[in-house]
Amino acid sequence: MRRWLKRASGPLAAAALASGCTVGPNYRPQDVAVPAKFVEAQAIPAPGASIDPATWWRAFNDPVLDRLVERALADSPDMAIAASRVRQARLQEIAARSAGLPQVNASTEATHVEFSKNAGFSSIARLFSGGGGGGASGGGQTGGTGGGQGGSSGIALPGSGITTYAAGFDASWELDIFGGVRRQVEGARARAEAAEWSRRDAAVTLSAEVAQAYFALRLDQITAATIEAEIARQTRALEIAGNIARAGLVPQIDITRQRGQLTSTQARLEPVQADARVRLHALGLLVGGDPSAVAADLAGPAPTVSPVPIIPAGLPSDLLRRRPDVRAAERALAASTADIGVAVADLYPRFSLTGVAQLISTSLSTLFERDSLQLTGTGSARFPLIDWGRRQATVKMRREDREQAYQQYRQAVLGALRDVEDPLARLDAERRRNEALRRAVADNEVSARATEAQYRTGFVAQDALLNAETQVLAAREQLAASDAQLRQSTVSLFKAIGGGWSEDTPLPPTPSTS
Repeated sequence: MRRWLKRASGPLAAAALASGCTVGPNYRPQDVAVPAKFVEAQAIPAPGASIDPATWWRAFNDPVLDRLVERALADSPDMAIAASRVRQARLQEIAARSAGLPQVNASTEATHVEFSKNAGFSSIARLFSGGGGGGASGGGQTGGTGGGQGGSSGIALPGSGITTYAAGFDASWELDIFGGVRRQVEGARARAEAAEWSRRDAAVTLSAEVAQAYFALRLDQITAATIEAEIARQTRALEIAGNIARAGLVPQIDITRQRGQLTSTQARLEPVQADARVRLHALGLLVGGDPSAVAADLAGPAPTVSPVPIIPAGLPSDLLRRRPDVRAAERALAASTADIGVAVADLYPRFSLTGVAQLISTSLSTLFERDSLQLTGTGSARFPLIDWGRRQATVKMRREDREQAYQQYRQAVLGALRDVEDPLARLDAERRRNEALRRAVADNEVSARATEAQYRTGFVAQDALLNAETQVLAAREQLAASDAQLRQSTVSLFKAIGGGWSEDTPLPPTPSTS
């Protein structure tokens, strides 16, 4: 055994020296030109204000939203799928790494052969068994089982059998001289990192979807509450107008008009309430439950609206390290670069070593003796000669894969820039619109109160009062929609800048189903 290892040490040393050769291109981070700053204007946060971008949803100071996002990150099927893909990619990395290591197997074997009586070597067997010349057979062989014969010649007679026992190990190693396996490991590692960043991107996307659906639901609830308050006010006004009409102070047609106004307002309520129920169903699925999973938490009135947080978008260059989808695309580019090396290595010869150490005997009692040891060592080489261009075509295909991965990386970067610019533009315009709507609501409320007082004293007709009330309701609904739009655009900006993820930002653990 020692002599065999000594003989094999030379080729092993040569393989170790040659292992530094790695064919194919080495990956280098790719630069994509980005502007020095964003085009759209950014609001300046209040002095001392701080937001943890990894838990950006807490900046809205809404405990219900906090619970929904945290529940979604823990229980959503999307997060479970993303976590499973990360585990799968890491297992693929382990499998790729093992391909470059020696493979060792243990085996045991028991073989019995029953020889034919009419075999062509029957005369030779008789000679070795002492029955030369065509005489009767003499001794059998150890382990032989045929015809009740026995002996120690080691050769079974025709018509008899022999049993052999073997136990041992075999080791094989395909030498990674040209680095094909190392490139496979590089690619698998890059894909595992891409899967991790994709998981982080899934978390950013999911939390943003929950927040968007939540604010849309709150808009429906605020709108419904505004309409219900207006219905209650118009109902009381209709009762008062009816009493006045019965006294003969106003014509009956005014009652009919006011009743029509009330009916129109009531008709606007149903679609809003139906949309609120649809939003509830969507939130239930987002948090990993059935459509009614969040009904109890959100059935109550909307909480007091807090100011919309102002967040700095930072610099465009920050997106290259902060956006999970950009990081995932960059890792996919690295994996495609490594795949070229795997294909190039297939153009070169392949060398492998195989060693077998066995204990072989025809008797179990002597199987573990020194004389039963049998050693075999094999070195082989395979040289590619003619494949009609298959290997070269594979290398070119991998280069095209890398080109596509690079363009996808560029597309991810450029899309990230647009994803930031768009909400910045919407936020800038919506803030100014929101301020104008607040002034409009205040002015319309003052005008409506004055018109109502004039109507009660008979200075204006009922049409003027109805128009004033309609304008108040419309202004309130527009303001509620503007408040919701500010929040949704802020969520879009948080999502666009990557939610604040970095390599050190932990994700909530996702339990494995295995």
